Amino acid sequence: MKTVCSHPTAHRDYIFEEKYEAGLVLRGSEVKSLRNGNASVKESFALIREGEARLVNCYIAPYDAASGLNHEPTRERKLLLNSHEIRKLIGKTSVRGYTLIPLRIYFKSGIAKLELALAKGKKTRDKREDIKRREAQRDMQKAVRRSLKRS
Repeated sequence: MKTVCSHPTAHRDYIFEEKYEAGLVLRGSEVKSLRNGNASVKESFALIREGEARLVNCYIAPYDAASGLNHEPTRERKLLLNSHEIRKLIGKTSVRGYTLIPLRIYFKSGIAKLELALAKGKKTRDKREDIKRREAQRDMQKAVRRSLKRS
């Protein structure tokens, strides 16, 4: 699997409940641009509208060689999910605080896929707790290394 782009701050800013794999409905110039690695999911999100999952504000750069047949870089793209997954997501995203965050775009067997997460935003205190936990873990590892060097 070749990862095209990933969300750089998703793990820091959100708590993930579930992850889904969705197909993307793309135009030819979008696929070629993705193969070149020209995309970003940093400011994008997904929503369910009229029984269809949509990816909003995902930037896929225009393909240079597709002269007049290029696509709009931030157009709304349809996501391919099973109907039972869509029904499940409709119920879960209606709860206040939950949203659908795209984590990464990748190619699986030559087909563009999107890893999507049902997520809840972290509060600043949650972020601080994560930082404290990481620092404590790092300090413990340093202490273990120091004790191994001495013995």
